[in-house]
Amino acid sequence: MMGEGVGEDRTKTVVALLAGGRSGEREVSLKGAAGVEQALDPSKFEVRRYDPATDLARLASEALEIDVAFILLHGRYGEDGTVQGFLDLLDIPYQGSGVLGSAMAMDKHVAKTLYRLHGLPVADWELLQFGEDLDCDGLTARLGLPLVIKPVREGSSLGMTIAHNTQELAAGIDKAFSHDSRVMVEVFVRGREITAGVIGNSELVPLPLVEIIPGKEFAFFDYTAKYQMGASTEICPAPVPLEVTLQIQAYALAAHRALELRGYSRTDMILAEDGALYLLETNTIPGMTPTSLLPQAAAVHGLKFPALLERLLELARE
Repeated sequence: MMGEGVGEDRTKTVVALLAGGRSGEREVSLKGAAGVEQALDPSKFEVRRYDPATDLARLASEALEIDVAFILLHGRYGEDGTVQGFLDLLDIPYQGSGVLGSAMAMDKHVAKTLYRLHGLPVADWELLQFGEDLDCDGLTARLGLPLVIKPVREGSSLGMTIAHNTQELAAGIDKAFSHDSRVMVEVFVRGREITAGVIGNSELVPLPLVEIIPGKEFAFFDYTAKYQMGASTEICPAPVPLEVTLQIQAYALAAHRALELRGYSRTDMILAEDGALYLLETNTIPGMTPTSLLPQAAAVHGLKFPALLERLLELARE
């Protein structure tokens, strides 16, 4: 992997920073990449930017000059195993999970099925396929109200709504189907949203928890609440009892293993009003600005942003 380019300084590690892409989270990806590029020590790293929407041929042609890739793509065509497979074919190591784990975590239905198989707690749900007859009354009779509707393979809460009646349920399903041909309808669990990060390959280290409190104008932690400055409050470490912290961290480790992940991940959960815990989803490429959730937790753990990035690149090359 140490091919010689003309005039290159081969004392530096050449990092292919992949950002942009074709998903609905393109802008979030580009913003994160700017922070990553700024944080990587220029005396150690030569960073080359590639946008998979336009630069795959260039990436392939320069593969022998690249030591490691940092994938900062969210959603489809980046977090779902497709780019991971491309990099595998080019023999370029990359941070985070491989094809199988990325694909399984991206598919919320598959992920929740695996959680349940591994004894992890999840809210009940049903899977809808585009073109099937829709029976909103039957759904509410089986699952109750309110219900959460979400596309199976989207991130950042794109296309997600909460329905309090059958009219809102039908509208929410239509909206979700505009993003994906498969849609999940699941029981809404009222409670506190807490996220737990994990770092490592064979030896996993759980990070301090982060509690996410959306502003009062938001029904849930939606796209705007996630990315609009000041729209949500994030508390790290989350103010929960030690036994709850340890249980959430144990679930995050178990979810990481159940989905065959590596490198790092971040699992989102709800701590219900009755004290029960429910897993929502696992992110294989969490947000990567210095103020994103996993970097916040890593900083409290003792890994400041540049050190976190270097650790992830080390794990990629192990």
